[in-house]
Amino acid sequence: MAQALPNDTRPQKTALLALAALGVVFGDIGTSPLYALKECFHASHGLDVTEANVLGILSLIFWTITVIVSLKYIAFIMRADNNGEGGIMALLALTLRAEAKSGRRQLSLVVIGLFGAALFFGDGIITPAISVMSAVEGLSLAAPGFDPYIVPITLLVLVLLFSIQRVGTGAVGTFFGPIMLLWFVTLGVLGIIKVVEYPETMAAINPLYAVAFILENQFAAFIAMGAVVLTVTGGEALYADMGHFGRRPIRLTWFIVVLPALFFNYCGQGAMLLHDPEAISNPFFHLVPRPFLYPVIALSTLATVIASQSVISGVFSVTRQAVQLGYLPRLHIQHTSSRQIGQIYIPSVNWVLLAAIVVLVLAFQTSSALASAYGIAVTMTMMCDTLLAIVVAYRLWRWHPALVFIVALPFLLLDFTLFGATSLKILQGGWFSLLIGVLLFTVMFTWKSGRQILHDLLRGQTLPMDMFIDSIRFDDGSMKVVSGTAVFMVARHDTVPHALLHNIKHNKVIHQRNVLLTLITRDVPFVKDEDRLEIESKSEHFHLITGYYGFKEQPDVPALLELCESWGIHFEMMDTSFFLSRETLVSTSKSGMAGWREKLFVAMTRNANTATDFFQLPTNRVVELGAQVEL
Repeated sequence: MAQALPNDTRPQKTALLALAALGVVFGDIGTSPLYALKECFHASHGLDVTEANVLGILSLIFWTITVIVSLKYIAFIMRADNNGEGGIMALLALTLRAEAKSGRRQLSLVVIGLFGAALFFGDGIITPAISVMSAVEGLSLAAPGFDPYIVPITLLVLVLLFSIQRVGTGAVGTFFGPIMLLWFVTLGVLGIIKVVEYPETMAAINPLYAVAFILENQFAAFIAMGAVVLTVTGGEALYADMGHFGRRPIRLTWFIVVLPALFFNYCGQGAMLLHDPEAISNPFFHLVPRPFLYPVIALSTLATVIASQSVISGVFSVTRQAVQLGYLPRLHIQHTSSRQIGQIYIPSVNWVLLAAIVVLVLAFQTSSALASAYGIAVTMTMMCDTLLAIVVAYRLWRWHPALVFIVALPFLLLDFTLFGATSLKILQGGWFSLLIGVLLFTVMFTWKSGRQILHDLLRGQTLPMDMFIDSIRFDDGSMKVVSGTAVFMVARHDTVPHALLHNIKHNKVIHQRNVLLTLITRDVPFVKDEDRLEIESKSEHFHLITGYYGFKEQPDVPALLELCESWGIHFEMMDTSFFLSRETLVSTSKSGMAGWREKLFVAMTRNANTATDFFQLPTNRVVELGAQVEL
């Protein structure tokens, strides 16, 4: 029996993790009160601010949060952990493991997972824009003369936010938790103060108010659901960040701090509307007593920056996972912490995000306009999560089909309802999320397909490895043998790498020791050092080395070769040369891909980060041998 941790250690560790989770996991959903209820009563919905409508909307908000966050993500989907890690890429890896024998079903799951990941990138664009703008808009209440400056101030905050990304979140991460704790306490206190004056809003916990609202308003209620979904934005973050904090701290933080604060604040905003229907212009900031307006605006702006930081970091993480799993070309990735592998910075992604956000803010101008573009990305991502989780429950957990149906049906019904409601806003801005999703899905799917076509093409132009080894004679003088070690980076070990053939053809030499190194990304987040290597020695001159990495790890070839010492193979780096193949691709009409996809693949290949940087090879020991390949 395992020895229990001391009583003073486990609660302290859980409390620290819970505090940290406040700053990383709950930033997005925690800033939703800034704009969600206001959008529910948007003029286009045709809903009057009456007691029945207010209580109905509040009830819909409470039960939507309960079903999607508390039940679907906390109780159901968070059970689907990939060695402790969560997120849609980890969920995709689990489903592919479950459907390993079915190529057609695997393709369907890949499409669902990749599209969900692509929509997450759209979320990474819209979340910073709408969150920061909704906070800055509070200035219009404090001083109406600030209206012309809302967009410039929003852009200034966003530019500063993206400019400091290269520094990393480690230096300021310790402040995120306490600040967000202050934010949630502020949410709760502001709400409770108003609820005490109008306690009838607490009745919204009764689902009958939601039912009555739907029956009374029907189509208007359906449209309003497109705004209710804004209250659960960031729900997937609970699952995506599970590996950083664990289930228990996230669950405790949600039920003890976040959920009560959100509920009281939404009820307080509802009470404010019952007292003053004109407050619908900005019910959150109307809750704030006048003397505290500027401090709350400052705190809300800081909270939205933290929420945006969390989403940006999530985009970096998903990008790296997609690169490792072979769905994106190699990108330049900077590690901003020597202790936390998850703290990374991807310059190209950072500046593309900022450019897209600037265009978005200038195009939409207000948080209300941005809300139309927001919901559809959230609902479609939630649908993808639910569909993949159903496969995991049925295939991996071996749940009975009836149990899967009973558990998943309410989630799917709500997901499709919210998607239907937000799809009505496609022309008002929802097209932006779909456009981002379709573009990124096309990029990822094209890269994966193109790499497979290129691999099959190159494989047909080489020799079987065993035949080649048997044909090489190191002692008969037929070929010049040079001292040292040659390491060839290859996709697989059964064929001769083109770089080796080119070295023999052009330089007329072969090294005394030749290593064929293959790096494989497993469908787990991390691989232990003891499972990192497999070595097969074909002869004293040829060694086949396979290195394994998780999809959240960055390959490091020199560090990998150091592990070979335990296998009796020593590498002297100054006596080792790394040979890489560099193909110059030429677009033709015989690849099996559409012409425009082929050109896209060629362009991505040309702009991909070099293998030298990606695999952390010593630049003064790398030899690249190229060839022209017709696709």
